[in-house]
Amino acid sequence: MNLDMRPLATAGPPASAERPAVRAATPADAEGIVRLRSAYVLSEPLSEEWIRRCANELAPRLTPAGDARAFVVDAPDGSIVSCALGLIHPVLPAPAYPKGLAGRVHVVATHPGARRRGCARAVVSALLNRLHAEHVTLFELHASEEAAPLYRELGFAGSAAMMRMTRLEEPVVPSPRTGGPDWLPPEQYAETVLKATAFACVYVTDEHDRPLQLHSVYSPSHPWQMVGGTMDPGERPWHTAVRECQEETGITPAGPPRLLATVYSLPGTEWPYSTIGFVFDGGRLSEARIRGIVLDPREHDDVRVLALAEWEALMPPRDFARLCAVAEARRTGVAAYFDTWDWGNE
Repeated sequence: MNLDMRPLATAGPPASAERPAVRAATPADAEGIVRLRSAYVLSEPLSEEWIRRCANELAPRLTPAGDARAFVVDAPDGSIVSCALGLIHPVLPAPAYPKGLAGRVHVVATHPGARRRGCARAVVSALLNRLHAEHVTLFELHASEEAAPLYRELGFAGSAAMMRMTRLEEPVVPSPRTGGPDWLPPEQYAETVLKATAFACVYVTDEHDRPLQLHSVYSPSHPWQMVGGTMDPGERPWHTAVRECQEETGITPAGPPRLLATVYSLPGTEWPYSTIGFVFDGGRLSEARIRGIVLDPREHDDVRVLALAEWEALMPPRDFARLCAVAEARRTGVAAYFDTWDWGNE
């Protein structure tokens, strides 16, 4: 949400007094919205296959019963030149958002030829008004520094999380200082702290200490992966590692848990949040147990065991560096700390 807003953040009022004609998007607009996002928001444009997949995913969500709301500005030829897309999701209610509904401004994009005309301001304002009418009272978006002034005008306030801004129902007015610290209510303070996702996995080898990796069907940027996945709410890391190993291979790793490495990544083009990971020792498997692995075809389509050096040509540099750090941790018995596995920064 940066390329499309950059000109507006520094521009004055539109050259013409005529306001852009804004309308609510329908499922038929899904492809146009996806193409604007691909061309002017993402760091790399989507392929035609991914545009089709995203449009098919978005279209039913733009119905009244869906969880997506969008507003667009049309060009004379009927194409979309500006859009704002929001996604609604439930949260636990709190005094600041009693209905328990949150809205994430997911896409704001404007064609270069339509910028500096107030289009982005118009579609974002219309989107926020619609969400408010549907009792959505907690809003968030990710903004560039150039776009921040516009969003502040629309009622957003910056938080401590990097380039993350949260729009509350009403501006927070600081209480008069009485000599002590100004404490925020817990639900408001929670909106200012770092948000991160977490994963847990197991490092598995054969009896000759050659790493075992699974080939992903959904992540071309990380084709070969350790066995594991994202933590579910209420899970502890080891429980996640065991569950994911069972789901992905049919094998239950033996405990007790032995931590080999912690992994940390900063947000990037591939994912908007930091990531914290835990890598446990999954043990050494015999050839018979490796042959007996049952893959979930929705996630992986191949399993390989190779010498460590042979993995380098098959993996992105940071993935291979992480694999080496984990292998060294098992060899030495000293847990690794790997904090440069950042998202989309190859």
